[in-house]
Order: sequence, then structure tokens, then C-alpha cells
Amino acid sequence: MKTIGFIGAGSMTEAFLAGMVNGGVYEPKHIYVTNKSNEERLNHIHQSYGVNITSNKQSLCKKTNVIILSVKPKGAEGVIRSIKPFITKDHLIISVMAGVSIEAIEEILGEVPIIRAMPNTSATIRLSATGLAKGTYTTNEQLQFAQMLFEAIGMVQIVEEPQLDAVTGLAGSGPAYIYYIVEALEKAAKEMGLDEETARNFIVQTLQGASEMLRQTTKEAAQLRQAVTSPGGTTEAGISVLESQNVQSAIVECVKTAEARSKQLKLAFFEQVRAHS
Repeated sequence: MKTIGFIGAGSMTEAFLAGMVNGGVYEPKHIYVTNKSNEERLNHIHQSYGVNITSNKQSLCKKTNVIILSVKPKGAEGVIRSIKPFITKDHLIISVMAGVSIEAIEEILGEVPIIRAMPNTSATIRLSATGLAKGTYTTNEQLQFAQMLFEAIGMVQIVEEPQLDAVTGLAGSGPAYIYYIVEALEKAAKEMGLDEETARNFIVQTLQGASEMLRQTTKEAAQLRQAVTSPGGTTEAGISVLESQNVQSAIVECVKTAEARSKQLKLAFFEQVRAHS
């Protein structure tokens, strides 16, 4: 069995550990975790999941076959350069860092198998939607291994790396769009006199039901919407307001703008790496 090392012990790493360990996908003894300097956080991870912890990146790299880079993009270049002396072609590097391209990591580490992943925060409850893309030196077998790991925290779709910007705009940022809409529904419910708990129960169940309808039926979203929208009825009245405010166009632009920002961040990071090479 491959031994996995996490560099970074934040919320995404913990979501992974919850899915892998609690889900019986991986034994804790085969997992190592390190971070920059937060020993309290590492101790929490060890006590919660029984995995190995270390403050020594060199030791972690020597003991593991797979290294998952789970740090904030701001400090990514420093972290990648710090492990370069300990990385071999036998390692598999998996990055869950937004705005950091495979090309940029290859620029630092060289001819090493790399996989880039874009999960979302629903990984915490094992319902992430994750896009995976492989690098120049990555085999299909390694990609299948990564898919198995990410399926421990949700759904996985393999894409070409340029598509990960769209995945970021759609699914990576997607939960925030849904929460934004829920905020509006909660506000409307309050203004109509519903108490907070009652409103939340109705909203959550409505979202869950609509999600399951999309999952279980072959009908398009537009068909499902039309089935609810009776002529002259309440739904039609509500939808007419959304259309008059161009809400659908705003959502399309929202996702495209997030995608564009992902591309900007990726380019800026790559130029930064090139400048330091």
C-alpha cells in the first residue's frame, strides 16, 4: 500500500482524513501529516484520526510515496521549493492548491508525476465535487489511484487541466453561490413572517429535493422548472421577477468571472515561479 504525506494540515486535509480514515479507505499508519509550525493543529489531527505527524518535511518525503500539497497558494512556491531536494521520480505529487498550475510545479520539481485537483468545501461532509487533471509525467494508473482517494470525499470527474479553471468557477466556488441564494431566501422568509428555524427547514429540504430530482431524472433543469411553473400561478409570478432582474445572466457572469480570476491567479503564479528560476 502506498504511504501518503500531507503537507498542510488545514480544513481540506482534515476533510480528506475524515473521508479516508473514517470511511475505511486508508489505514492511519500509512498517512503522515506536517505543517509549517502549528504543533497544536498537528496534535489535533493525530488525536482525531490516529495518523502520523511530523514537523520534518524531509522525513515525511522519505517515508511517503504520495505527497498531497494542501497549503495556501500564497506560500505554495516556498513549500514546493523546500521539498524539491527530497522529491524523486518515484513520488506522486497531488496538488489541491487553487491558482497553481501543473506547469508551475513542474517548473520547480522537474520530471515528476503531478496531479492537480480542484475539490470544494463540501469535502468536509464527503460530498465534494472534484476535478482531476494529470501532468506530463503522470501515468493513467497514478490518475486512477488519485481518483480512488478523492472518491473518499465525494464525486470525481477527470478533465484536461485547462478545464480546471471552469471547474473552479463552477464547482470550486459553487457552494458560495448556493449559500448566497440561501441568504436571500432566508431574508425573504423573515420579511414574510416565518421564524428562522421554520424557514431553514423548508429551504434545506427544498434544496435537497431539487438536487435529488436533478440526480434521479434524465430531464433537463429547464424542463423541471417548466413543470413547476403553471401559467398564471405563483411560481410564474416569482420567476418573472428573476427574469426582469436578469438573474440568470448575472449567475452566468458570476461563474465566468470566477473562471477568469482563476486563470489570472494561475498565470501570475507561473510568472512568479519563472522569475525565481
